[in-house]
Amino acid sequence: MWKRAAALNRFMVSLVLALASLTTGVIGFMLIEHYSLLDAFYMTITTVSTVGYGELHPFSPAGRLFVSVYIFINLLFIAYLISQLTTYIFNGELRTLFNMYRTDQEIRSFTNHVIVCGFGRNGSKAYAELVANGAQVVVIEQDQELVRLATENGTGPAAVIFGDATADETLLQAGVERAQALISALPKDADNVFVALTARGLNPNLKIIARASVKTSESKLLRAGVDSVVMPEEIGGSHMANLIMRPEVIRFLDMISGLGPNKLRLEELRYQEFRREWQGRSIRELDVRSRTGATIIGLRLQSGEVLVSPSADTRPAPGDVLLLLGTDEQVQAVLQQFHV
Repeated sequence: MWKRAAALNRFMVSLVLALASLTTGVIGFMLIEHYSLLDAFYMTITTVSTVGYGELHPFSPAGRLFVSVYIFINLLFIAYLISQLTTYIFNGELRTLFNMYRTDQEIRSFTNHVIVCGFGRNGSKAYAELVANGAQVVVIEQDQELVRLATENGTGPAAVIFGDATADETLLQAGVERAQALISALPKDADNVFVALTARGLNPNLKIIARASVKTSESKLLRAGVDSVVMPEEIGGSHMANLIMRPEVIRFLDMISGLGPNKLRLEELRYQEFRREWQGRSIRELDVRSRTGATIIGLRLQSGEVLVSPSADTRPAPGDVLLLLGTDEQVQAVLQQFHV
């Protein structure tokens, strides 16, 4: 990121020098040779371009000295400008700047999107899962090579910002004030703490999920404003142990996670998302199983309590959330029939 910024700064400096050179030429011809603004501009352009159409009138000694010095200095300025412009063209920097501008404009239109900080093993997996479920995602990553390789493999992010996720300006560029959630999957726990502190300050309503490497970091992340902490190493160890002790349970969970050959899908349906004709009905009257093939495995009440395998006579109320399990086709059938 800093290399690209330095290259852009050099290019901008060359443009400023070229503009300053033209301005100096116009002012010089007007003051020394008393040319009009149009004539002074004409003489400046012909001098800089070394076309040599001739003088509008013979120069004074002071004018000759000015033109001699002016031509020498401009040779240096123009050579510098051409070198920078050539670098941008042949190194693909102009294309990169255009892509960055296009991405920035695209992100400005995002609302209720998800920001993923870090595109390593955990971040890339989170990104793929979010995109598969139709979410708008912005990735923040410092390693351009990592993103380039993922893009070549067809798994690269569509909207990516190269920068430091702990910096305010980077999160603002990702639209953190308009985002609904942020996943901080950076390799260092301290960086995840900084991301959480910064993001929480910029958007108090943001849902933040963070990765932790060690158990002692969990409390720090929670104090920093993280809603949920995930420890991949701990989960992986428990997963391996349970493959020995409870193999069929783990295989079933793998199906739900989309890891097994026969994938299942968990979905939630909020009461306020019910079509009007289904609101106020009991689970028996909804009859989701026979209508769609999906199964209601739980009901989260507005109070926060979760009912596992709720009774058929239970009536979902405003603020409740139905938890459903089924194949993609069955879940789509539920959404088509019950969702507004």
